[in-house]
Amino acid sequence: ISDLRQAAAILKGRKVAKHVRALIFPATQKIWKQAMNEGLFDIFVDSGCAVSTPTCGPCLGGHMGILAEGERAVSTTNRNFVGRMGHVKSEVYLASPAVAAASAVAGYIADPNKVMEA
Repeated sequence: ISDLRQAAAILKGRKVAKHVRALIFPATQKIWKQAMNEGLFDIFVDSGCAVSTPTCGPCLGGHMGILAEGERAVSTTNRNFVGRMGHVKSEVYLASPAVAAASAVAGYIADPNKVMEA
């Protein structure tokens, strides 16, 4: 839940860049419910993110966000080997929730402190 709160603090009142897909996957049903009750989903949806139920998805190349050739992802998962999230010619950068949220807003890998100042 602390990761989702961190991302929400950066996304609140901001919009995801037009060329960016921002996907939110809470880790468990308990965290999903807590985030919903805290109003974090409203912040995510208002900023342009898609919120999913807890599931394996793009982090293992399963669904909802699989990368195509040449696409790049800033991910909060813990693995980034070639082909993990889709095409072998895609790129995955691992980051904290704050960096991922700031990057979604900026449209490139960004420093959360600078996004918060803007």
